[in-house]
Amino acid sequence: MSSYSESVDQIAGLVSYFNTNRQMFLIAGYKEAQVRANLIDPFFMALGWDVHNTKRVAPQYMPVVVEPSLDDEGQRKAPDYAFRVGRETKFFGEAKKVGVSIKTDPGPAYQLRRYAWSAKLPISLLTDFEELSVYDCRTRPSEKDKAATGRIRYYSVDEYADRWREIWDILSYDAVIGGSFDQFAESARGRRGASEVDAEFLREIEGWRDTLARNMALRNPALGIDDLNDAVQRIIDRIIFLRMAEDRGIEPYEQLLRIAGRDDAYADLIALCRRADARYNAGPFDLSAKGDRVTAKLTVDTKTLRPIINDLYFPHSPYEFSVLPIQILGNIYEQFLGKVIRLTPGHQAKVEEKPEVKKAGGVYYTPTYIVDYIVRNTLGKLTEGKSPQQIKDIHVLDMACGSGSFLLGAYQHLLDHCLRWYGEHDPHEHAREVWQQGDAWKLTIAEKKRILTSHIFGVDIDRQAVEVTKLSLLLKVLEGESDETLGQQMPLFQERALPNLNANIKCGNSLIGSDYLQGRQGELFDDEETFRVNTFDWEREFPDIMRAGGFDCIIGNPPYIRIQTMKEWAPLEVEIYKQQYAAAGSGNYDIYVVFVEKGLSLLNKQGRLGYILPHKFFNAKYGEPLRRLIASGRHLSHVVHFGDQQVFAGATTYTCLLFLDKAGSDVCRFVKVDDLVKWRTSSVATEGIVPASNITASEWNLTVGDGTVLLEKLNQMPVKLADVTDRIF
Repeated sequence: MSSYSESVDQIAGLVSYFNTNRQMFLIAGYKEAQVRANLIDPFFMALGWDVHNTKRVAPQYMPVVVEPSLDDEGQRKAPDYAFRVGRETKFFGEAKKVGVSIKTDPGPAYQLRRYAWSAKLPISLLTDFEELSVYDCRTRPSEKDKAATGRIRYYSVDEYADRWREIWDILSYDAVIGGSFDQFAESARGRRGASEVDAEFLREIEGWRDTLARNMALRNPALGIDDLNDAVQRIIDRIIFLRMAEDRGIEPYEQLLRIAGRDDAYADLIALCRRADARYNAGPFDLSAKGDRVTAKLTVDTKTLRPIINDLYFPHSPYEFSVLPIQILGNIYEQFLGKVIRLTPGHQAKVEEKPEVKKAGGVYYTPTYIVDYIVRNTLGKLTEGKSPQQIKDIHVLDMACGSGSFLLGAYQHLLDHCLRWYGEHDPHEHAREVWQQGDAWKLTIAEKKRILTSHIFGVDIDRQAVEVTKLSLLLKVLEGESDETLGQQMPLFQERALPNLNANIKCGNSLIGSDYLQGRQGELFDDEETFRVNTFDWEREFPDIMRAGGFDCIIGNPPYIRIQTMKEWAPLEVEIYKQQYAAAGSGNYDIYVVFVEKGLSLLNKQGRLGYILPHKFFNAKYGEPLRRLIASGRHLSHVVHFGDQQVFAGATTYTCLLFLDKAGSDVCRFVKVDDLVKWRTSSVATEGIVPASNITASEWNLTVGDGTVLLEKLNQMPVKLADVTDRIF
């Protein structure tokens, strides 16, 4: 990789080479692939990017992912260049043949911005080497946009040498590693704010839900409210799955579009779903008596379905599903699941916010960096240095899985871990687990399925959330696959492409067991309430895991609902929690404390729990029973405290990361984050060790660094400073 001083000479030589041979580069027969090899690749190498992976970094961590050039007309599946740090893509680069007008032609700019916007990347660039444009990609692209829309920097080849310091400070590898790229991206944010892909796609599918629900209710008068909600969700899931599969080269491009053009589009969609089930074995397409018994019998008007599908295709659609991250889809669905369809007395559909969501002030999706940190410090500790065989019995659980973001994070960790191990231990000896594509080793579809079904488990009380989690995980299995790779592998293993996740992701109330209601249904709940409570028997649903002692790893973001709020729609459940859980025994508790207690009970003897949750229980009266429970077993092993900084944008809840060990620990690692951005990007924080003896049922005032000794002395004083100040003032 180049240093800045070396790069100055390199770019000067490259510009001289171009100017000397300009006419050759401009001839019609000089292909994009040649431009990339002779000009654009060296340009990025001068910026310090290891374009050709000369350091032989594992494929999943290569700093630059380069797509083959398409000189003929065709459906491109990915951007030309993806520039990365670790697994995180920082920006895309699109290359064109010399002579394309980067400055004035809107087509290439629209293509680039669709890619970057769909991938939720703030900045990306477009170049034919003769020109270079840098775009802010946070606003929704439109086919009507001009080439200048969103452009924040423009350079011609004759300006490279004089403005190289500026280009280096924005786009070089050192700029990305050092943080100046992120600072530039933040400073370049448009004044009118962003219209990012998750917010836009959420608005899109909420519109689909409203349109489909109204049409289904009108055309299917016998359809009940639960079946209506399930049917609408399933149709949306199927459309998204199939459309993403098209852009990723797994399904024929525009097959949905062709269906939308037919007279009975819905019947043809159902037929396509049957074929998809035969190929994938995926829950969203299961039309059997044990799966979906409703949607195949429904009437849905073509005029309702057609515009939904038509708007998902180029050039009208701004979405490029080949690069839309599965985690972003989870973010979208997390918000989407905060609303539910109701039926009026006249059997008209109406979409309303769920009462628990309305009272909580909305739904807040856990940022990916938080998910990754929790996974590294739970599952990561359990897998470190071990082979796939040695971790074959590790079971990971999210007991309030929502759209599946934490399970996706855990699954990704396991995929990376296993691929790395196979790559380092004679991959040719593991033909069922890995296969070679070019110079890279990849996990086989069979191994990806095994990892998912062996290790990943989830529960949620919301049936639609369960289906969304399954959808997200199944799409993750297909990530990086194509119709060609599936065609090569499936006959070899004689299996359908995807696993059935019914034994892994289940619907139920994680906190109330079915044993509690035995013989009490009549005295406690009527049939409707029993259905809503949705009790869950852990021993029956996960018998092998529970017989072995419980789960190895429990992760997640449990619900935050104050009990006085919950009493408005679930008063009996509140009383059950008080009877069943020590953590619910004091004051107006928040339900997350119950999830902590239940999580601890589901861990095996060496298990570890990692949650993001409010740190209010550290000092609140209602937190005393939970503090006592944690202190008595010396379970507290690691805390990341964010103080008054907001992890969840727009929320008013102050959070921490809480890690508990079932076996207990003599010390707790305490991390105090004073600057969330610095901690996220550079791990800057104040850290220290707190003895377990300091963790009691009393209020937790954990500190490290300056002031620790003083605070300990104040805590030992017979009269507290707060008591004195109360008397004075």
